[in-house]
Amino acid sequence: MSSQIVSSQTVPSETEARSNRSDDALALEEDARLRTDIRLLGRILGDTVRDQEGADVFDLVERIRQTSIRFHRDEDKLARRELETILDSMSTSDTLRIVRAFSYFSHLANIAEDQNNIRQMRGRGPGGPRPSLLTQTLSHAKAAGFSAADLRRFFGEAQVSPVLTAHPTEVRRKSTIDREMEIAGLLDQRERVQLTAEEAEASAEQLRRAVLTLWQTNLLRRTKLTVLDEVANGLSFYDYTFLHEVPRLHCALEDRLNQEEGGTPGELASFLTMGSWIGGDRDGNPFVTADVMRGTLRLQSSRVMNFYLEELHVLGSELSLAAHLADVSDELRALAGRSPDTSPHRSGEPYRLAVSGIYARLTATAVRLEVETTRRPVGEAAPYASVKEFKADLDVLDRSLIANNSGVIARGRLRSLRRAVDCFGFHLARLDIRQNSAVHERTVAELFDAAIPGMSYLDLNEEARVNLLLSELRSARPLSSAFVKYSEETLGELAVFRAAAEAHARFGNDVIHQCIISMCKGMSDMLEVAVLLKEVGLINPSGRSAINIVPLFETIEDLQASSGIMDRMLSLHDYRRLVDSRGGVQEVMLGYSDSNKDGGFVTSGWELYKAEIELVEVFERHHVRLRLFHGRGGSVGRGGGPSYDAIIAQPGGAVNGQIRITEQGEIISSKYSNPEVGRSNLEILAAATLEASLLHPRQSAPRKEYLTAMEQLSALAFKAYRGLVYETEGFADYFWGSTVITEISTLNIGSRPASRKKTREIEDLRAIPWVFSWAQCRLMLPGWYGFGSAVETWIAEHPEQGMPFLQELYREWPFFRTLLSNMDMVLAKSSIAIASRYAELVPDVKLRESIFGRIRREWHSSIETLLDIMGHERLLQGNPLLERSIRNRFPYLDPLNHVQVELLKEHRAQNPDEQVLRGIQLTINGISAGLRNSG
Repeated sequence: MSSQIVSSQTVPSETEARSNRSDDALALEEDARLRTDIRLLGRILGDTVRDQEGADVFDLVERIRQTSIRFHRDEDKLARRELETILDSMSTSDTLRIVRAFSYFSHLANIAEDQNNIRQMRGRGPGGPRPSLLTQTLSHAKAAGFSAADLRRFFGEAQVSPVLTAHPTEVRRKSTIDREMEIAGLLDQRERVQLTAEEAEASAEQLRRAVLTLWQTNLLRRTKLTVLDEVANGLSFYDYTFLHEVPRLHCALEDRLNQEEGGTPGELASFLTMGSWIGGDRDGNPFVTADVMRGTLRLQSSRVMNFYLEELHVLGSELSLAAHLADVSDELRALAGRSPDTSPHRSGEPYRLAVSGIYARLTATAVRLEVETTRRPVGEAAPYASVKEFKADLDVLDRSLIANNSGVIARGRLRSLRRAVDCFGFHLARLDIRQNSAVHERTVAELFDAAIPGMSYLDLNEEARVNLLLSELRSARPLSSAFVKYSEETLGELAVFRAAAEAHARFGNDVIHQCIISMCKGMSDMLEVAVLLKEVGLINPSGRSAINIVPLFETIEDLQASSGIMDRMLSLHDYRRLVDSRGGVQEVMLGYSDSNKDGGFVTSGWELYKAEIELVEVFERHHVRLRLFHGRGGSVGRGGGPSYDAIIAQPGGAVNGQIRITEQGEIISSKYSNPEVGRSNLEILAAATLEASLLHPRQSAPRKEYLTAMEQLSALAFKAYRGLVYETEGFADYFWGSTVITEISTLNIGSRPASRKKTREIEDLRAIPWVFSWAQCRLMLPGWYGFGSAVETWIAEHPEQGMPFLQELYREWPFFRTLLSNMDMVLAKSSIAIASRYAELVPDVKLRESIFGRIRREWHSSIETLLDIMGHERLLQGNPLLERSIRNRFPYLDPLNHVQVELLKEHRAQNPDEQVLRGIQLTINGISAGLRNSG
C-alpha cells in the first residue's frame, strides 16, 4: 500500500493550473520530486496503519484498492462481485479503519502536492524563480503603453475583494487542518534547509509523530457548529495568510511601481479588501441574530487588535534607536513625550517611548470597542477615536525615520503594520448582511400595516409599492413605533439593522458596506431595504446612504429581468441620490448556484453572461459605475473553476477595476491555509482584474452568429435539464434515494439547514447540498447535464454549420472555451461505474432504471460531443498533469464510494449501530477531500 500511494497525486490547485499547461518536460521533473514526498508520507502512513491497526487491515486496504481499479477501468462485473464480497465480509469496525486509511491517503497527498505547487512557484523557469502572474501582467501592461502612473491611478480606483462564506462543504475540522499544516511545514523545512544527518532523523521523527497524531485525531466534529464557531474557523485564515500576505502584496506592487517611476516613493492605494458573510448572512439561517452579529464583529475586531498589539510589541523591541545616535523629528519627539511609559531605561529611546504610547492608546481603544486583548499597556492613555488617528501616529514614526536617513528601517515591520491598518482597520473584514427579499417584504408590510390602519401592503401592486416606499424614504419620521407589538420575525430584522447602525458608530463605516437582497425580483425589493436602513439612520431623508444596497439576481428568470430592474432603479431620482452618495458605484450580485440548480450548467452560464452584457450597457447609459459581485461556489456546478480564466472570460466592461468574489467551503482552506499559496491566489485575483480592465476592457463582441448559436444551445440544454429534474415524475425520490443528501444533514459541518423549507422538493433545496450530493456519488450532474443532447439536436437542426462551427466557437470565444474547459474537468472527475452503484439504492426498480438510463445516455453524449468540439481524444487531454492527477487519485477515491454505498444500505435498513452512520460521515469526508472542490 505504501508503495502504491506514490501515484496518488491530488488535483492541482488553481494557482499553478495555467503554468501546468506548458513546459511539460520541466513539469515531469517536478512531478518526480512530488512522488518522493508522497512516497515518504505514504510510507509513514502505511507504517502508522500497520502499527495501530494491524497487518491484516493494511493488507485489506491493498486488496480493495486493486479490485477497485479493475472495476473502475471497464465496469468489470467479476471485479464488482469480488469487491462486494470483500466489503460485505468486513465488520463495521474494520470498515471504519479502511475508510480512515483511504481518507488520510488523500489528505496527505494533498499536502504533498500543495508543497509541490509552492516549489514550482519558487523555482520554475530557466533563469530562476518564475515571475508571478501579477508581475507578468504588469509587464504586459507596460508593453501595452501603460505607465506606472497609469497603473497607480488604476489601483487608486480599483477594488478587488474575496469574500469568505461559511457554506457547509468544508468537512474537515480545524484540528485536522492544523495537523496537516504542521506536516506541510516539516516538508517545507526539508525542502529549504540543508539538514545534517541528525537533523534529518529528527525531522523524520517529527513527521511520524505528526502523522500519528493526525491518525488519532477525530476527522469529524462531535457537536454541531454554531455561527460563532464558523466565525472563529474563518478567522483562522487571517492568521495563516491574510494579515501578513495582503500587506506584503500591496508593498511589493508599490515597490514595483516606484521602481518604474525612477525610485520616487509613492504610496499605492489599498485596493484589496477582505469581505465576509460569516455571521452576517441571515438568508435561511435562523441562528444569525443581532446578538450573533455583534459577537461576530467583536471577534473580528479582537483578532485584528491583538495582531496590531503583537506587532507593536515586537516593533518596540526593534526600534531601539538612541536619541544621541539618531535624529528624530519634532512630531516624533512630541509623540514620545505623550507616552505614559515612565521607565528610566527608555528615557533616551524616543521611538520606543512613542511605540509604548501608541500601544497604550490602542489597548484603551480595544476597551472602548469592548473587544478582548491579551496584552496590557505600560500606563493609561486616551483611546483612539478612529482608525485614522491610529494610522496617523504610525505615520509619524515613518516620516521621522525617512527624514533622518533611516528609511530602510521604516520599510520593515513598520511599513507592513501601516499597510495592515489601512487594509483591515479596527474591523478586520467588511461584513455583508444578507437576507431573503421575502423576509424584508413581510417586515415592511407589518410596519406599514401598523402605521397606516386599513393598509394592506402585501395586496398592493408593484407600482403602488414603489410609490409608497419612495414617499417613506423622503419622510423624516420613523415608521416603527415602540408602542406596537410586532411579530418575532419583524423584531429580529429591525434588531439586525439597528445592530448594523451601532457597528458603524463603533467600528467605523467600513465595518458593514453591503446589504444584500437574496432572490431580488423587483424594484420594491430594493426600496424595502432602503426604508429599513432609513429606519435605523443608515439612510437619511436627504438622500445619503452609509451602506450599499445590493440586489442578488439568482434564478434564470431573475437574471433575465436584472437589467430592466436596474434601468428603472437608476432612473428613480430618490434612489439615484443614494447611489451618488456612495461614490456613484452600484454593486450587483449574480448568483451562480441557484441559477444552475434552476436551469442547468449551460443555461446558467449563458444567462449570467448575457445579464452582464446588458447590465454594462444600462450602467453606461446612466453614467454609474458597475461593480459585479460573483456568488461562485467551489464546484463547477456552482460557478467554480479557475478564477483567472473566469475573470478574463467576462464580457467587455464587466470588470472595470471592480470585482468581488465569494470564496466558499473547502475552497477557502485549499486556497488560503498556506501563506504562499494564499498570496499567489490573491495575486491571481489582482492580475486578472488588471488584465480584464486595462489590457482588453473592450474586447470585440462575439459575432452575431455566435450569440445566436449559444442562445439556441442554451434553450435546448435548458429543456433537457428541466425535463429531467423538474418535469420527470419521481425524480425527487430518485435524488433522495441515490445520493447522501439525507446523511449529509447529520454532519456537523455548518450552522445552516440544507433546505429552505421542510420539504423534499428540489425547488426548496439549497444549491450547496444539491451539488455536494451529486459530487459524492460521482455523477457531478449539475456540471454537465443537458449539454450532450443540446449539441446533438443543434447539429441536426443546423447541418450547414454543424460541428465545424462549434469547433470555431471553442477556438475563438473565451466564454465558450471556459465553459467547456470547466465541463471537461468535472466530467473527468465523474464515474458512471461508481454512479451505477448509487442508482441501485433507489428502491423503485422501474424508476431507477428509467432515470439512470437517461443520465447514463446523457453522460456518454456529453463526453462525446465535448471531445469532438475540443478536438480531443480523451478528457483533459490538454492538461496532462491534471489528467494524470485525477486518474491516479481514483484508486484511493473509488473504494470510499463503494464503502459508502454498502454503509448506506445498512443505515437505510435501520441498522441501529451508530458506527454505521459514523462510517458514512467518514466516507463523505474522504470523498470530499479526494475531489477537493465538491461543493
